[in-house]
Amino acid sequence: MKKTIYYSLVILCVSLQSIAGTLKGAWEMIPENSSSNQRVVMIATQNYLSISVFEKNLYIRSYGGTYEINDSGLTLTLEFNDKHPENVGTKVIYKYSRTGDSFTIENQAKTTWKRIDKGSDALSGNWRITAREGQDGNMNEMKRGARKTLKICSETRFQWIAINPETKEFSGTGGGTYLLKDGKYVETLDFFSRDNNRVGASLSFDAKLEGNKWQHSGKSSKGDKVNEIWEKEN
Repeated sequence: MKKTIYYSLVILCVSLQSIAGTLKGAWEMIPENSSSNQRVVMIATQNYLSISVFEKNLYIRSYGGTYEINDSGLTLTLEFNDKHPENVGTKVIYKYSRTGDSFTIENQAKTTWKRIDKGSDALSGNWRITAREGQDGNMNEMKRGARKTLKICSETRFQWIAINPETKEFSGTGGGTYLLKDGKYVETLDFFSRDNNRVGASLSFDAKLEGNKWQHSGKSSKGDKVNEIWEKEN
């Protein structure tokens, strides 16, 4: 009897651990109004997610942070929210249910999301920039602090954010789709908080992945040299 209870508890723990990862990948909210031009896209890693709201050539808002799914629902602890920075650091608890490649969450309103991709390729994860080449040609280490720049990737989508959760500062974001093939990383913008005119632009970089480090180099949209190292957070 004791062995049966023990094994049941083990199975339950494994099940709860697997539930926590079920949001890995990219999701899009199904609009209530089918004629709406607004898109709401979520990218989730094992325990971090970002949500961006945009239309064609118009950035609207973004928010996200760490999350946990358990028998109480989905709990999101906000690390950034550009429209409501006063909410950074607070927890939002949603009722959560999942069926196949869609899920629903409910707080003040109920929304349904459909899967875009499964987030299972080499770049899928939450990446933090840790070094950047300076004008002198040397790679300068970026010391870990409250301010951070993240790039959250799924199988086909990315979003970068520059934030400081301690001061609730939001410095900017951009995102869209990407392709990684034969050592080349190409990203195409669907939204950019600093300049809507950049939407649709594509940039190509040389990419090198070694364990939890990702180095990409090339030219920025302004023609400036870019050489950066990112490390996977999760």
